[in-house]
Amino acid sequence: MGLLSQFLAQLMGDGDSVMISVLVFLAAGTLAFTVMAIARVQGSINRRAANIGPIEIAEGPAGPRSLRHSSLKAAQRLGEYTARHYATGDAEGTKVLQQRLIQAGIYSPRAPGYFFLSRIVLAVGLAAMAFLFSPAEPGGSTFWLLIFAGGSIGYMAPGFFIRQRIKKRTEEHRAGFPDFLDLLVVCADAGLSMEAALDRVGSELSVSYPSLSGNIHITTLEIRAGRTMSEALEHLGDRLGLEEARSFATLIQQSTELGSSITDALRVYSDDMRHKRLSRAEEKAYSLPTRLAVPMMICIFPVLFVVIMLPVFVRLYVGQY
Repeated sequence: MGLLSQFLAQLMGDGDSVMISVLVFLAAGTLAFTVMAIARVQGSINRRAANIGPIEIAEGPAGPRSLRHSSLKAAQRLGEYTARHYATGDAEGTKVLQQRLIQAGIYSPRAPGYFFLSRIVLAVGLAAMAFLFSPAEPGGSTFWLLIFAGGSIGYMAPGFFIRQRIKKRTEEHRAGFPDFLDLLVVCADAGLSMEAALDRVGSELSVSYPSLSGNIHITTLEIRAGRTMSEALEHLGDRLGLEEARSFATLIQQSTELGSSITDALRVYSDDMRHKRLSRAEEKAYSLPTRLAVPMMICIFPVLFVVIMLPVFVRLYVGQY
């Protein structure tokens, strides 16, 4: 207690020096916290600016050292390596695959590599699942058959997905192409140029045919970037995967080269497309009875047979005949 009282008395005696020390400490602490806050805000701004762009991967809440960020970076590098390796292996096959992916609505330049990588991952993953969870006895023929079936299904699943996606989009394009031509005729009659007509028709079809509208928008961007109308329309036909679209590109090119009226050519071709759509609808209507024959034989005729013959069978069974 004596020592504590002496220390307090000494502090009270040196009050001016203690006050100066406290003020210096507070000033230094305030300056340090201000510098830290500014550095933190600047670092946050730099991180947000680094995340801007389609190729960058967004960082998780734990920063660039988090497990999620590292996994995404590793997956991106693996996809880029696979795309680069697969592109140099078979240029012709890669070109065909890239065309099919574009028809499916996948426009990334690294899409062939990701497609090839997904095949490997699914094949190995499903084969491993069949190996671990197979109900058959390990080592038997059924066990290895299940593993082979799992690997085969995983290998073919991406191709099946791409085919189904292409089929769905092709049906949408074929159904909306006559409407696209009709609207082009209306815009041409109104005095719009072909580029302005494509831009207007693409915006009008965005609700009913979004895929067709997106491809038309890409065509207008290509024209604005400097490509000719013929080249842009040829690329449109390749993306849509329709012979009608390729014929439309040829029609516009020939009309431009020969100096004939594009409006008249569009009107004739639009009538032809509408007749083709009507013919497809009639063909489906005429094939409907043939398609209904098998379901009727399987589902309806057995029920009718049971309803008609059951009373006779009951009477024969009880002996009333």
